[in-house]
Amino acid sequence: MENLRGAAFMVLAMLCFAIEDALIKVLAGRIPAGQVLGLICFGGLVIFLLWSTLRGMPLWDEAYLNGRVILRSFCEVVGSCFFVSALALIPLTTASAVIQATPLVVAMGAALFLQQEVGWRRWLAIGVGFFGVLLIIRPGFEGFVPATLLAVGGMLGLAARDLLTRSLRVQISGMQLGIHAFAFVAPAGYIVSLAQGQPIVVPSGDEWWLLGVSVVVGMFAYLAIVAATRGGNAGIISSFRYSRMVFALIIGYLVFAETPDAPTLFGAAIVIASGVYTLWREARLARASHTS
Repeated sequence: MENLRGAAFMVLAMLCFAIEDALIKVLAGRIPAGQVLGLICFGGLVIFLLWSTLRGMPLWDEAYLNGRVILRSFCEVVGSCFFVSALALIPLTTASAVIQATPLVVAMGAALFLQQEVGWRRWLAIGVGFFGVLLIIRPGFEGFVPATLLAVGGMLGLAARDLLTRSLRVQISGMQLGIHAFAFVAPAGYIVSLAQGQPIVVPSGDEWWLLGVSVVVGMFAYLAIVAATRGGNAGIISSFRYSRMVFALIIGYLVFAETPDAPTLFGAAIVIASGVYTLWREARLARASHTS
């Protein structure tokens, strides 16, 4: 029952993330992508701070000065800025397909940097998954879109953030990590826009409404992720993260009239299958180590 509950919340979270991505893509066609990111993260920061105050949590914590916490937020900045820039330039489905490789990079990074044991089966799955990413990007071949590399940069930044989250040795809550990250990303979005020579735009009434919906949907996604990870089998529940690709395909077709070609769909399927196997294998080994 816990697995079913966790999976349902994970699917809800992925639906919210897919909707948020679509809203960002719409807004980035009217407002500089960096400014869109900055406004959404500023709204999220305000909500997190108000929420913390209502719960009686301190607004400042010494853990905010921890080097790994700062580096984690910097990786969040890199990942978010690259991914939002990609959403503005390439199809939603392509950006979503690339981001599905994040768990594979995290698994590889855990082996290389955190001394986590990774057997040959998972290494093989990681290699196959990266082949799927190459099918999506197609570097050097017809259909290659250089802006797709922005999505790759976003994926690598977010994978580094997840790796650093695993390696944290300080007492800090998920809420506090969110506050710290948003405090970094909000101004960074504006800096990116100015660095690209894009003037700050005053949003219209409709755009403010879309920005507000994006913030609310993002908060729902956060709450759903927290609820999903509170119990049950982590490997089973985490595998439902890939439902985000299904939602991206549906939204991309209905809202942006996107029809991904066969290599993109095949590459995404390979990445998803490799990621699900990697998560399943990791959870199985974790259970075996606990019972031994």
